[in-house]
Amino acid sequence: SLASTAVTCFTRGLDLRKETEDVLCPGNCPLWQFYVFGDGVYASLSSICGAAIHRGVITNAGGAENYPAVNANGIQSQVLTRWASSFSVSQIKNTALEAVGRSVSTARPSTGKRPKKPLDKKAGNKDCKADIAFLLDGSYNIGQRRFNLQKNFVGKVAVMLGIGTEGPHVGVVQASEHPKIEFYLKNFTAAKEVLFAIKELGFRGGNSNTGKALKHTAQKFFSSENGARKGIPKIIVVFLDGWPSDDIEEAGIVAREFGVNVFIVSVAKPTTEELGMVQDIGFVDKAVCRNNGFFSYQMPTWFGTTKFVKPLVQKLCSHEQMLCSKTCYNSVNIGFLIDGSSSVGESNFRLVLEFISNVAKAFEISDIGSKVAAVQFTYDQRTEFSFTDYNTKDDVLSAIRNIRYMSGGTATGDAISFTTRNVFGPMKDGPNKNFLVVLTDGQSYDDVRGPAAAAQKAGITVFSVGVAWAPLDDLKDMASEPRESHTFFTREFTGLELMVPDIIRGICKDFLDSKQ
Repeated sequence: SLASTAVTCFTRGLDLRKETEDVLCPGNCPLWQFYVFGDGVYASLSSICGAAIHRGVITNAGGAENYPAVNANGIQSQVLTRWASSFSVSQIKNTALEAVGRSVSTARPSTGKRPKKPLDKKAGNKDCKADIAFLLDGSYNIGQRRFNLQKNFVGKVAVMLGIGTEGPHVGVVQASEHPKIEFYLKNFTAAKEVLFAIKELGFRGGNSNTGKALKHTAQKFFSSENGARKGIPKIIVVFLDGWPSDDIEEAGIVAREFGVNVFIVSVAKPTTEELGMVQDIGFVDKAVCRNNGFFSYQMPTWFGTTKFVKPLVQKLCSHEQMLCSKTCYNSVNIGFLIDGSSSVGESNFRLVLEFISNVAKAFEISDIGSKVAAVQFTYDQRTEFSFTDYNTKDDVLSAIRNIRYMSGGTATGDAISFTTRNVFGPMKDGPNKNFLVVLTDGQSYDDVRGPAAAAQKAGITVFSVGVAWAPLDDLKDMASEPRESHTFFTREFTGLELMVPDIIRGICKDFLDSKQ
């Protein structure tokens, strides 16, 4: 006879690939955990083994008008209208149950809406940039039953996120006496696999040492070996039933130091009578990334949580709100304004481009990270590339290498106005902080003070870099306050190289000061 496919207690119709399959159920499935639905659109959500144990009560003819909830052989089936059975049992063995049936893998409840453009299933939701660790409460506080409801909720969140190779990646850590990383970001890139892995999680029990688990996750979970991706926000979603049994504040500090965004989903907050048992009443505010309301989320109980799925997913996918991921390296727009006047000369112009490349190289350039733009000027201005032209560091560096020397006069003031309006203008409501680095080797023919003041008023921090004959007064007039730390000068073009670290440090210092 055909070999049967071994399944777990929780395998559902939609987990099977084939239309018809012989399956072998394990002998010791905990009966009370099963849901059995009819054979319409929801049959695929039924536990196959549950349907097998339930045999004899749900018949194929059953429930034509109104399908009552019945309890048979320890399995509670769900009330449904006009539905028949999920599975039919072909033969029974004493040691284990064998079920055979149609796996309704394609069936989904119809919402009556027109389908959206097909999601590339493998790639996932590319608009949601996140590497997420779900930190589940596996303590005696929550207990086995609510632990399973927690798993169901996390499963729904995982599905709605749109996990995929280019979408969000998720892993799970269970907090109990000692934290256990159940699976890493790199283990699964499909929602189906993640769902299955979540279903398989066993309840650990013990104290809810959430602080210990949070610290462990922040330090160990997001390494590149474990699948964390460069430039993608790192997020830990902490589920807490009741309150933590250890100190969570220090763990919150560690997570922030590691650039991790901590969300707390608290369920069943401590009641007034219970507050005396809570070490620190403000535990949520101390652990989250920022105490601004965005990173905390409350659900009254583990029952009826479906309506909480979407709002949580929306939060997890708003990468511009992930304040703890923001460093000066991934959250700035740097515009370079390059003097292309005839006094510079072709070979020195190459040294200028090298200087720009070396500054740009230090930043994490991506569609959700830092951006670089360049404008060359003489009497005229030419946008070499704008902030939205290139989304990778390699593309930006190759665009810088390809800039052609113009040669001509020097109208620095006009060029600053042009850049403020045309290059920074479109970015003004964006999440990144704006910087302009002006490079010139001589006296400007027009006023620089007015245009530079207007740029600064528009929220752009200006660094001036002068070479050779650039007058110090002009340089200081252009630079942001404090002028000393925003003005640079070198006699020779070869001296530009030595300024690179100082410019990068200056940008980072301003970025951090602006966040205080």
